[in-house]
Amino acid sequence: MYRMVFREAIMANLTISKLGPENEVLLRNLYEHYIHDMSEWLPLDTRADGSYSFDTAMLWREGYEVYLAREGELIVGFAITGTAAEWSAAAGAHDVHEFFILRRFRRTGAGKQLAEHIFNLYPGGWVVRVLENNLPAVPFWRAAVAAFTGGAYIEESRVVKERDWRFFRFGGA
Repeated sequence: MYRMVFREAIMANLTISKLGPENEVLLRNLYEHYIHDMSEWLPLDTRADGSYSFDTAMLWREGYEVYLAREGELIVGFAITGTAAEWSAAAGAHDVHEFFILRRFRRTGAGKQLAEHIFNLYPGGWVVRVLENNLPAVPFWRAAVAAFTGGAYIEESRVVKERDWRFFRFGGA
């Protein structure tokens, strides 16, 4: 009980800031944790040096927006957004490209706060895609999207590139 109360209190001071290319090392380091977690559901392997070594610089080159969540000086997680053109015919729709909360801060409300923040930054259509076998993420996104939209969203399953996905669409996406 004490631990949950402490965790809920921590999230009261969550700050979210936009990152630029000057923060590439920070994002690349965080991406190592994200890819490690995703390797449970995707065939992602380390390189010979033990790293995943994802080229995060390409995110800015391709026009994605990167947001970092912090609790004071502690890093909580990140969100990467971009156009949903690949996933939705709706003009101007946005996509949650990647979303990651460090394990220590999961189930504290931080993820929901970060999601709400990015949804509010870009009013209009949104697409959130989740691998069906990412069992913790599906109910998280269902709850976060339902809370944000008051239940006005479309949830559907799709197979894309031989993978089962869960799509949440709202705001005209």
